[in-house]
Amino acid sequence: MEMWLTRQRSEKADQTVQSYYYRVNQFIEWCDENGVDNLNALTTRDIFKFDTELRERDLSQSTLKNRFGTLKLFLSFCEDLNAVEEGLVKAIEIPSLLKDERVNKEKLASGRAEEILDNLAKFRFASREHAMFALAWHTTVRVGALRALDVGDCYLDDDDLDRLRHYPEVGEEEFEEIVETVDTPFVYFRHRDQTPLKNKFEGQRPVAISDEVAEVLDAFIRVNRVPVTDDYDRAPLFSTEKGENRMSRGAIRRVFNIITQPCRFDEPCPHGRDVQTCEARKHGLEQRCPSARSPHRVRTGAITHHRDEGWPPEVLSERANATPEVIRQHYDHPDLLKRMQSRRAFLGEDSEEEDEDE
Repeated sequence: MEMWLTRQRSEKADQTVQSYYYRVNQFIEWCDENGVDNLNALTTRDIFKFDTELRERDLSQSTLKNRFGTLKLFLSFCEDLNAVEEGLVKAIEIPSLLKDERVNKEKLASGRAEEILDNLAKFRFASREHAMFALAWHTTVRVGALRALDVGDCYLDDDDLDRLRHYPEVGEEEFEEIVETVDTPFVYFRHRDQTPLKNKFEGQRPVAISDEVAEVLDAFIRVNRVPVTDDYDRAPLFSTEKGENRMSRGAIRRVFNIITQPCRFDEPCPHGRDVQTCEARKHGLEQRCPSARSPHRVRTGAITHHRDEGWPPEVLSERANATPEVIRQHYDHPDLLKRMQSRRAFLGEDSEEEDEDE
C-alpha cells in the first residue's frame, strides 16, 4: 500500500492521499480480520464478502462509490505488479449514482453573501475576515488556495507587475509584453511545496479581481495584516502570530463558520436560539449553527452565483480551477428564475435577428 500511496502523492493533493489511505486501510484491516494475510491469496469470493458487509452498514451510495472506487484503483495497481490474482479487479462493482446523489446542494445563497459583505464593509472594513471572505466569494477559490497566498501574490496596481519578472516562467521579453497588455488588479494562486494547491501546478493561475476587492485587500495589507513571515521567509497574506505565522486550514474554516452566522452581526437568530446559551457560539463548535457555511459551501455558492450571472462553465472553469463538467455536476445549483433571466440576453439577440430578416 505504501508504494501505491507514494505514487499518488506525486499527483494528488495531500488530503486526497489521506482519504485514499483511510479507505484502503479499512480493506487491509478487514483482510487481516478475515484471515487474508497476503494479497496473493485474495479471491473474488473475498471481494464479494467485503462488498456485502460494507453495503449492510447502511452507508450512503456516495460513500460506497468512493470506497469501492479507491479500492479498485489500489487493486488495479496491485494487479499490474502481479501482486493479486489476475481479473480480481473485475469483481469490484462501483455503485452508480443519480445526479442528486452525486452532489451536496448546500451552499451560501448569493443574497446572504451580499448581506455578509455589507456587514463586513460596515463593521469590520479591511479586517482579515473581510479580506478573506470578499476574495473567496469573488474568486470562487478553495480553502487551500486562500491559505497559500502570499502578500507578493497580490497585484493591486501596475507597479506590482515588476515582481513577475522574477518568476522562471516569465522571461524578460514576455515580461515587457505583459506590462503592456495585462491589467491589474489580480491575484496569482501559486503551487508551492509548503502550501500546495489541490491540483498542484495545474492549479496555478492568475485571477482578475474587481477594484472594490482590491481596495479591501490593499487596506487590509497596509493596516490590519499581522506583519510577519513564516518559516520559509514568505509573507503570508492571511498571517497570524500563532504557530508557523500562516493561518491553518482549520482556522480559515472557523472564520467562515463564524462570519456566516447571522447573530455575529447582531441579527436575530433565524433558528430561534438564545445567543447567550447557543452551543454554536462556543470556540470550535461554530459549525453547529444551521446557518454556518464552510469555505467549500461558500465556493459552491460563489460558482452558482457566477453561473446565474451568465458565466459559461468553460470560462468559469479557469477561474475556479475545475472542469466544466465538474462545475455542472457538483457546484452548479441554480436559482432557476435567475438562470432564466440570464438567458434573456440570448433571447433578445435572436429576436432582433428575426426582426431584421423580416
